[in-house]
Amino acid sequence: MRFTSQMGLALREAKLAATAGEVPVGAVIVDARGKVLASSGNRTRRDCDPTAHAEILVIRQAATALGQDRLVGCTLYVTLEPCAMCAGALAHSRVERVIYGAPDPKSGGIDHGARVFTHPQSHHRPEVIGGISERACASLLVDFFTQQRTKL
Repeated sequence: MRFTSQMGLALREAKLAATAGEVPVGAVIVDARGKVLASSGNRTRRDCDPTAHAEILVIRQAATALGQDRLVGCTLYVTLEPCAMCAGALAHSRVERVIYGAPDPKSGGIDHGARVFTHPQSHHRPEVIGGISERACASLLVDFFTQQRTKL
């Protein structure tokens, strides 16, 4: 089986989120064979739901698609390092791999901040690969927040 990154689809979801006025984060979950099970961007404002991060939304969609609460063998692609809430949900879902684009030194929950997967209480420790398409992911966020500040 050939590896195919789905970061491009995650970036597309992030751009759609930005167009809708959401923080531009996009996520995709694929099964062990690379089939896309779910994709989404942030929807916290649209849904009036502070937990509607892209990662949470795709975890829910993928679990529904598989008809189970465990995402064994699945890989998450996300444009920004997941926060502690999302990292906790990823541990509970038993996702096999987390691939993220831009690091988040301020609010990250994997390689920065809470470092959820390194805690002894973590139910599961997925493989983590950071920095994939980092420049494109980071510039999308920088551009979004620059535009937000100029609107003030």
